[in-house]
Amino acid sequence: MDCQNTIKSEVFVSGIALHTGVRANLRILPAEADTGIVFRRVDMPGKPMVKAVAGNVIDVRRATTIASRETGAFVVTVEHIMASLHAAKVDNAIVEMDGPEPPIADGSAKAFFEGIMAAGLQPQDAPAHYWTAKEPITVKEGNAELYLEPSDKFEVDCSIAFGGTDLSRQQYYCDVTTESFGKELFDSRTFCVYQELAQLIAAGLVKGGSLECAVVMHDGAIISKDGLRHPNEFVRHKMMDLVGDIYLVGARVKAKVTAVKAGHPSHVKLAQTMLAQCNPV
Repeated sequence: MDCQNTIKSEVFVSGIALHTGVRANLRILPAEADTGIVFRRVDMPGKPMVKAVAGNVIDVRRATTIASRETGAFVVTVEHIMASLHAAKVDNAIVEMDGPEPPIADGSAKAFFEGIMAAGLQPQDAPAHYWTAKEPITVKEGNAELYLEPSDKFEVDCSIAFGGTDLSRQQYYCDVTTESFGKELFDSRTFCVYQELAQLIAAGLVKGGSLECAVVMHDGAIISKDGLRHPNEFVRHKMMDLVGDIYLVGARVKAKVTAVKAGHPSHVKLAQTMLAQCNPV
């Protein structure tokens, strides 16, 4: 029997928040069995909390935002943290933040995942919860399509197609484990098309954005401080996002997911549909 895990010691990550451009501090703390993943806003009166579950998602535009109607706590851009916790098999943790956004770090899950792995896992005296499929699920959201089917492991087959460069059409398959996540997915950075970036800047967003934390596609060229970390870094980043968003079912996932042009809206819709089919056991 697999047991639940928390972390042995605190994980601390500090850096600039993507949209506000202010210093953000984040701590991942151990939690009791059956707590799940809970975010705590230490900058708000009473330090309110919000549980990271699909029912608490309030926004999926460019990132996944969760909020609690009871406490008023909300957190923007949870997907990279959730992906790291899911891949590392951390079932229970309190994520403390001193603002609405976590540090963007280098635009990937690297800082969070490496911190969790350095802290180590603490097994707990309770069985791990898994979500497994009773039957296939198909989700369509705009041009995006996700197909989930039963599997005895977590597999993702992801393909993307964006305009801008020859690299914008990519496909990748991964049997997602702690080891494969740490080799193939954790360091892939966020990216955007230049035209979208100009719109975000005009809207007063991405104040903390730079080539330190993103890759930009512009007129057939790749603009990046250090070049690409993988030839297919874009699709790997999308896959990493899916690993995080799907953890909003509140349990480790065993299923095969085929994703075509997917993003946060379709990821979250899939997680909500999964919970409607059956709850984790």
